[in-house]
This record gives sequence, C-alpha cells and structure tokens, in this order.
Amino acid sequence: MQTRFKPQPIAIQAPGPGVIPPCNVASDSLIGIPRQQTNPCRWQGEGWQSFVTDLVNRGIAVDERRSARTLYQSDAGGIAHGLPHGVVVARSTEVVAGILAAAQQHRVPVTVRGGGLTTEGETVSFGGLQLDMRGMSRVLEIDASKLTVRCEAGIYWHSLAESLRRQGLDYLSAPLNMTSSVGGTLGVGGIDINSPRLGCSADQALALTIVTPTGEILRCSENENPWWFNRVLLGYGQFGIITEATLRIRPFTPITMHYFYYQDLKQAMEDLVMVSEEDAADYMGILTMLDRAVNLLVAFDSEEREKEFFRKWRPRLRGFGEARFALTLGMHYLLRPWKFREALYLLNRKRTLLPALKPSHHLRDNRIVDRTVVFSQAVWKFWGGRQMVIPDLATSRGKFIEAVLRGNEVCRKYFPHYTLYCVGIKLIGPKERYELSCIPPDAEDIAYGCEFEPMLEGKTYSRDHIQAFKNEIYDIGVQMGTSYYRFGGMMKGYIRRVFGDELVDKHLAMKREVDPAMILNRDVIF
Repeated sequence: MQTRFKPQPIAIQAPGPGVIPPCNVASDSLIGIPRQQTNPCRWQGEGWQSFVTDLVNRGIAVDERRSARTLYQSDAGGIAHGLPHGVVVARSTEVVAGILAAAQQHRVPVTVRGGGLTTEGETVSFGGLQLDMRGMSRVLEIDASKLTVRCEAGIYWHSLAESLRRQGLDYLSAPLNMTSSVGGTLGVGGIDINSPRLGCSADQALALTIVTPTGEILRCSENENPWWFNRVLLGYGQFGIITEATLRIRPFTPITMHYFYYQDLKQAMEDLVMVSEEDAADYMGILTMLDRAVNLLVAFDSEEREKEFFRKWRPRLRGFGEARFALTLGMHYLLRPWKFREALYLLNRKRTLLPALKPSHHLRDNRIVDRTVVFSQAVWKFWGGRQMVIPDLATSRGKFIEAVLRGNEVCRKYFPHYTLYCVGIKLIGPKERYELSCIPPDAEDIAYGCEFEPMLEGKTYSRDHIQAFKNEIYDIGVQMGTSYYRFGGMMKGYIRRVFGDELVDKHLAMKREVDPAMILNRDVIF
C-alpha cells in the first residue's frame, strides 16, 4: 500500500489555544524541575470509553483489569512508574492498524512495548492504551540463498537466533541483551560488539511493514516509501509501529575471543579507536572493572582474520596479556597494602565475570558457539536487578576520549563500583536516518558510545541519587554537543538543549503532520 503523505516544509506556529499542542521539549520545559527531568502528566481518560467501544466493534478486546495493567507499571530501569487504562496484546498488523486509526479518532495515547528494556520510562504508559507487541513473535521466512529473514517485530532476538541457528545461520548485529524485541531495537538503533564493522541493528533492515500513526499499513524500504523507512528506523517510535521486518543475516560461525588488559583507561580507548578504524577485528569493545583494570575485548569469526590481527595489529596494542597484567597489578597492590579491599574486589570480579563471558558449556575447541546466550546472561547477572541504570554518551571520534574520562569521574563520585562499556558504531545508512538519534550529528564513518553502568550489587539507591548521577552524565552531552543512546522518556528535556531548535522543530513538525492527535508514544520524545 502506498502512502498519500509527501513530506513538506511546515511552518511552526506560536503556541496558542486550539492551534498547536504544547511542546514537551520546549526551551521552558525544565522550569521548576531541579532534576532536569520531564515527568509526564497522567492522561485523564477523555474519550476512553468511546475508544474501547470502537475497538470492540472492530473485534479488538481491551483488557482493563488492574491485574493485567499493573504488569506494565515500570520498565527495566525500575525508576519510572505509570499505569495504562487498558492493554492490548497485538496479534496482527491489521489489529495494530485498527487500534491506531481509532486512537487518532478518539485522541487516546498509545504506548508501544516490546521487551520493555527501556530505562527512562519510554515504554511505560502514563494512561491510555498499552500495546504489547510480543503477541507478534513469529519467524515468517528464512531465505538461506539470499541470506535474509522475515519476522514479526515482537520477537525476541534470542528466539530469532534460535530459529536461525537451526539452519546454520545467524543475525548480523543485535543488542547484547537478547530479550530485546526486534521492532524495538530497530526503532532505537541496536548496538553490538561487531557494530564497528557492521553498523547498528537498524542498518541491517532491508524492508519493513509499518503502521502509521493514523492507521495506514505500509510496506517500506530504501526503494519503496523510503521517507517512512528512514523515519521509522532509529525514530524512537514517533513515526510508526514496525510490525514485520526483513533483515540481512549471515552463515553462523563460532567466535574466538581475546582479552587485553590496561591500567590506563585513556590508552585502552585509544587502542579501541585504532582497532575500530583499521577494521582489525570482527568484534571489539571495552569493559572496565576499575580504573586500574580495563579490558579490551577483541574477537574473530575466522582464523585468517585472527592470524592477521596478531601479526599486524597486536604489536601496536599497549595492553597486556592476563599473566603479565596479573603480575603488574599484584606488584602495585603489594606496595599499597592499604588497598587490599580493592585488590580483593578485582580478584573476585576476575573469578566471576571472565568465566561468565567464556562458559565451558558454550565452548567448543576454545571457541564460543553461542554468544547470544553468553552475553545476554552476563548483562542480567552483573548489571540487572530491580533497577538498571545505564546513562550513556554517543560521540564523534574527536570527543570520545574526553567524554568518557569525564563520565568516569562522575561514576566514581556516585558509586563504589561500576563498569564502562565502550564500543564503536559504523555509519552505514543515509544521513537523514541518523537525525535526532543516538548517532551524533558530527560523527563521520564511525561514531563511538559509552554506557556508564553502576554495579548496584543488591543495594537500593534513592531515585534522587540515581537521577542526579544520570543528569551529570547527560550534562556532559550538553556541554560537549554529543548525543545519547537513551534520550527519551524522563530525560527528554535534554533533547532540545543537545540538538538545537532547528533540528528538533523539524522533527516535531514531521511528527505533527503524520500524527495529528499526537497519540503514538507521546511520552517518549514529543
């Protein structure tokens, strides 16, 4: 189906009664909010009953039981809390289309949820309808000859990977936490440790079936409805709901992983940039344990690439192997016995984290045969819990090291233990796809990102403490002109400050054009 919409320049009128709804990212949106956080007001339910009646007449049942609604009261972040008026589990593209058409007519907000792994409340409903996409979780077609897969958007990545592995195939780039849904990931980007080579998950999409905010069903790709294609990918759920996706895939290969250890974070980041820019490894990223224990991970799909790395690039790395690093670190703590607790912490981390990244039951001939399970389990074991706090910064190459070093100081101020996860992101898609997303406007060829992940270790921190920590990270982005991987939800007040009026107004105008009642994921950005 073709769309009648043709994007045109739209003049932004001054706000006034009955003219334009208020802008949640306006320059005055932070007044009186000391935590620099935009908390959405609960939708009061005008038109809800007529909306439900409309859906029932379309054959769509809404679950209004409190027991059902409370299942969606928070997300993986565990900080934002809300409650929808009702819930629908999507079963087909046509059901989604009917919901959005009715929502436009009755002006009822619709909040879409897949895996619910947002951390700023982006998938939390503050009234209105919660649309759960997990009812659409089938693999529809695998084409081994063309190396493509077509699947419904509510499927978790680990379920997709399981289906592909049965045919000796694999996805290209996916988030480390494999309980993310495919549709949700494509909407925000999706970063993997092979993103420096292959780009983000959104760049692996060949075609999509989407439902527009007014309920039209469109098939789109780079050649068919390209405007919609590039607005929905990395669009943070503002321009449509992905219901099906066709993705590039590849033959499955086990991977060989190597670790190089640093006592200097800056050196490790410089080497990460070098490995990324030179395309020297198939997978690469940084995990820190403490400032004095920084791990550069590199991994390979093929023995040829691995041999070339050790011949050509390993001599240029300043990191140590495990034995030499242990000796150097041991000498450091022998001369500083008052830091024995820090030494014990590092020893315990080595005993728990590294085996978790290379579990024996997932190894064959010293190669990892299922990184899907390995990394996803590690995410929840070491960083998940009742709260998951992961502020981040996404930068161009020139700003990467300074931004991370500044963010590291903020982490040290708020938490005794934390991890930095740093990775590169190759830019593959057209420039317009990356506007108002995690890809910073000044990045060329490869962008770089860092997640700042406190180790909560079973402790409960106040919301103010966590929010103050996140705001100091986000303030670095404002000061340095970077971007964020998670810039919606509770911290959307930063968007205009980071991206500027011109770009934000451009996207706000497009949003108002395609979503006249502003009902789709309205508490994420606009």
